[in-house]
Amino acid sequence: MALSVPAIMKTTAARLSALYLLLFALCAVLLVFYMTSLSARMLTAQTQETINDEVLGLARAYQRGGLPVLVRVVENRSRQPGANLYLIADANGQILTGNVQSLEPGVIDTEGWTTEPFSYRRFGEGELDRLRSGTSDQTPPPSTGENTLQAEGEKGHNAIALVLRLPNQMIMLVGRDLGEPERFRAVIRRALTLALGMMGLGGLLIWFFVGRAALKRIDSVSEASRRIMGGDLSGRLPVTGAGDEFDRLSENLNSMLARIATLNEGLKQVSDNIAHDLKTPLTRLRNRAEATLSGKHKPADYRQALEGTIAESDQLIKTFNAILMISRLEAGYSSEHTNRVDLAAAVRDVAELYEPVAEEAGVSLEAEVDGAFLVDGNRELIGQALSNIVDNAIKYSTDSTSKPAVRVTLERTHGEIRLCVADNGQGIPDDADRARATERFVRLEKSRSQPGSGLGLSLAKAVMTFHYGRLDLLPGNPGLSVVMSFPAREDH
Repeated sequence: MALSVPAIMKTTAARLSALYLLLFALCAVLLVFYMTSLSARMLTAQTQETINDEVLGLARAYQRGGLPVLVRVVENRSRQPGANLYLIADANGQILTGNVQSLEPGVIDTEGWTTEPFSYRRFGEGELDRLRSGTSDQTPPPSTGENTLQAEGEKGHNAIALVLRLPNQMIMLVGRDLGEPERFRAVIRRALTLALGMMGLGGLLIWFFVGRAALKRIDSVSEASRRIMGGDLSGRLPVTGAGDEFDRLSENLNSMLARIATLNEGLKQVSDNIAHDLKTPLTRLRNRAEATLSGKHKPADYRQALEGTIAESDQLIKTFNAILMISRLEAGYSSEHTNRVDLAAAVRDVAELYEPVAEEAGVSLEAEVDGAFLVDGNRELIGQALSNIVDNAIKYSTDSTSKPAVRVTLERTHGEIRLCVADNGQGIPDDADRARATERFVRLEKSRSQPGSGLGLSLAKAVMTFHYGRLDLLPGNPGLSVVMSFPAREDH
């Protein structure tokens, strides 16, 4: 979905990028001005130091031989190439010697450092300019005054200088051309401007392309979210595989959606199972009550019918409680607290509880427990799950071809504690049936001769999921082995 510029600027990412870009541009401009001004001050200080050295040398020459020696030294230094300026003029400002042909008016009127850079022209530069321009073949007479530069209307070089008054009222000017410092300062300004301009352009390009890609991903996430909110829980947020924060967010939300879809599917299955499997006992209750009310019966018959109705109602209540417990555990919520649980003690308690039931059914119940097996969990939930598994093992081991037996063992392997309940009955030979056995209301016994609602293994699986473990149904050859695998505590 394409976005216009106003729509893009309404996004937080675009606003932050624009704010950072503005801040960067402001800092860049300040940096350019600071660096250029700093370089100008440094070059000016260096130029003044050079002029002071020249003045000291000329002062020593003046002290040695007076004005003649000073003029001779100035003439010698004026002939040497370089950026230094030398000028000696009389009291009226008439140039007597040096390498300066003309000056900006008023430069030598005030003694001391010039307040501002001034314009000047060296000897021979005017003729050279005229020859280059081809304006005249006639050489103008040389100027001896400082007003020539203004009269010609031309701007020469720029320089700074120190103006001194000699004891005989003559004027000496020692200066230095600013062409090299100005060129250096211009180079620094251009380099900084170019570098910062390229950085700014790069920032704009990165903002455009990266921000555009981020907005496209946000649009795809929004589109997938709209489909999901429309009822399509099978939809998932896009994951590009880049491993960035968008992918991590999408993966977490996809896990959440998968969990929600699983819970919704479980709710749908519960509703369907209740509609199908609880219809029979409710119909039986109604038929029993209707049969009791029809005709004339003895008080004992009414009592027997009421007792049957109460027993059937108790079984329905147990079924609904089991369904509620499974739903709560699968949703990851339980009001029960978890603490340290000794599985060995739980096994001994369940074995002691079901030993009379096993003897009555003619089944040998053995519990092999040696030592302590500690896990973090809820003792009541673990005991209920183990009771369901042992009860199933006792019921379905009675059809064994040999002496019926149920064996409960505990062992620690590879960071896990495995609680195994094995019987020697017919078992579940088909792998698909073993996978279905842990679903709600699934009873693989076609005759339905054994009592039960088909929720025992479902509850045990939900309890193991709540304890971050797993429930495995394995063939026992003969019989069936139900294995509850718990993560072992770190201190064991």
